[in-house]
Amino acid sequence: MVNLSLYTTTGVILLDGEGNRILAKYYGKNAYPTVKEQKAFEKGLFEKTRRASGEIILYDNHVVLYRSNIDVFFYVVGSADENELLLSSILNAFYDAVSTLLRHQVEKRSIVDNLDLVILALDETIDDGIALETDSNVIVSRVSRPRTESTDIPITEQTFIQAYQNAKERFAEKILKGDVF
Repeated sequence: MVNLSLYTTTGVILLDGEGNRILAKYYGKNAYPTVKEQKAFEKGLFEKTRRASGEIILYDNHVVLYRSNIDVFFYVVGSADENELLLSSILNAFYDAVSTLLRHQVEKRSIVDNLDLVILALDETIDDGIALETDSNVIVSRVSRPRTESTDIPITEQTFIQAYQNAKERFAEKILKGDVF
């Protein structure tokens, strides 16, 4: 039977070189609803993959694609009948985006120091188990986009405080130039 669901991913996990959790997100109705069960799954997964040379395994009735770098393991978990190529695309896009955002220093220390960027990259890649983006350049551009100034936002989309601040700044500029009275 063919899986026609958009929900491709049941979890994304980042573990350090000792098997400790750096980041873990589980999606949908997963088989591990409690933190204790999740940690047990992660521990078993790490033991199975820490010395392995492959990049895909079937573990505890889940297809798991993984990639390691220095002292970090990236895992993308899907159901047993999920398309491995799609999971591989998700893993590669997320890993490449994180690598670019961290200036190719994909190690535990830099991930922990920039956890906000890593989580944003993950959220741009997967939403509630649905693959949103598999192009790492698009993910990076969405995560690292510079903030727009409130003056660049149309007045209809500004909050009251933003509009007030914007008007106050413009009025102060006109007073300084002598254009008001």
